[in-house]
Amino acid sequence: MHELDHYIYPHRVLHWLVAVGVLLALASGLTIGFMGFERVYALLGNAGTNVFYAGHKTLGVLLLLLMTLRIVTRVAFVVPDHDPPLSAFERVLSTAVHHLLYACLVIMPILGWLATASGGYPVEFFTWHLPGLIGEHPALSETLYAWHARVGWAIVVLVVLHLCGALYHWRIKRDQVMTRMSLFD
Repeated sequence: MHELDHYIYPHRVLHWLVAVGVLLALASGLTIGFMGFERVYALLGNAGTNVFYAGHKTLGVLLLLLMTLRIVTRVAFVVPDHDPPLSAFERVLSTAVHHLLYACLVIMPILGWLATASGGYPVEFFTWHLPGLIGEHPALSETLYAWHARVGWAIVVLVVLHLCGALYHWRIKRDQVMTRMSLFD
């Protein structure tokens, strides 16, 4: 394989770090959404709940940082051509899913950050408390949390589409699309 047939290595590493982060953030976010604070608290207790919520917030901030780096590497370095080229439909669908996924993965943590701050809760990144960026406003917080959840579901749909596209290229078309983002090829 020629080096121009795949993304630069830092971009590939960022892709997989984001993928793991998204799966963990979605798992913890869906747990919070389905169980609610009271049931999470009943299950984990005070200390466990604090760690669980702080972990979810930390993942959000990490994803925002990683996505910023992904965007920089995507803009700064050559995007490899598809060989063989994608059909017009595949190109449009792939571009739409990728751009929407990038947008959602930037918007989602920002919504979470603002919802947390406007709810009067600390915005945590590991053990640090980050600036809230906006003041306490419970009604706004509720609206922002609702949008945070909607964008989360959009990410679930986009990830499924992304995975279906990857599986299609790997198992049905059997072209070289999967090697573009592989850490090992």
